[in-house]
Formats: sequence, C-alpha cells, structure tokens
Amino acid sequence: MRIVTGSDHGGLALKTALVARLRVQGHQVVDVGTHDAASCDYPDYAVQVGRAVAGGAADFGLLVCGTGQGMAMTANRIPGVRAAVVADTFTARATRQHNDANVLCLGERVVGPGLAGDILDAFLGANFEGGRHAGRIAKFTALEKA
Repeated sequence: MRIVTGSDHGGLALKTALVARLRVQGHQVVDVGTHDAASCDYPDYAVQVGRAVAGGAADFGLLVCGTGQGMAMTANRIPGVRAAVVADTFTARATRQHNDANVLCLGERVVGPGLAGDILDAFLGANFEGGRHAGRIAKFTALEKA
C-alpha cells in the first residue's frame, strides 16, 4: 500500500516508530514531516497528508499529534478525506469497515507504541463493507458539496 504520513512535534516519536513498522511490512511510505522536534503547526502536515489521500497519490494517510484530534479536525476539512481518531483496535477496524476511513489519526500522548502498532495493523487490515454503510457515507460526503 501507498501510505503518506505526517506529524507535528508532539507526534514525531510515535510517527517515526510507525513509519519504520510500515516500511518493514513492505508498504510504500512518504513521510511529509515534521522530521525534528522543533515546535511546528499540525495543520501544515494534516493538509499535505489529506490532499495526497484525496488526490489519489496515497491509499491511506497516517497523522500523529499529541491527541490526534487537531490532525483529524484539519484533515476532515479536505473533501474526500475521512479521518478518524482511534485509540483501540476495535474502533480502528470499525472505522474502516463502517465509515470507509482513509486517514488514521493517533495521539502520541494517548496511545503507546505497542498499541499504536496494533491499531495501525487493524486499520490497514480492514476493508469497507459497503452495503448499508455506503448510503450513510454518501449522505455525509454530499455535505462537502453543500
């Protein structure tokens, strides 16, 4: 899979560990930054990741900040992005299966690296189920055009 990743300074350590995991698993990873611990603004990275996913340059996105919330709030403003903040494996699977999420947002101050790796695997291993869920996705996707 083609995965684009980004973080602010508050998510750098976790993102770095997850990028290494993804590469070991054989995924193509583009890391748009940040690449150092200097204070930076999470919207700058959320926009880059969101645009790459929405534009088809990547299959999925991974965003990490302190809580995951700021990344999700920003990424979800980009049409075509369905970013989800996740802190457990059940939600990681369900957000893919039921909501067709295409960007995973994690909080480095919320989940440790072991759980984050399990969440990432659950997210990437699940597929959108379609069916009754497709109509629901269509309803909120229509809001992008309103």
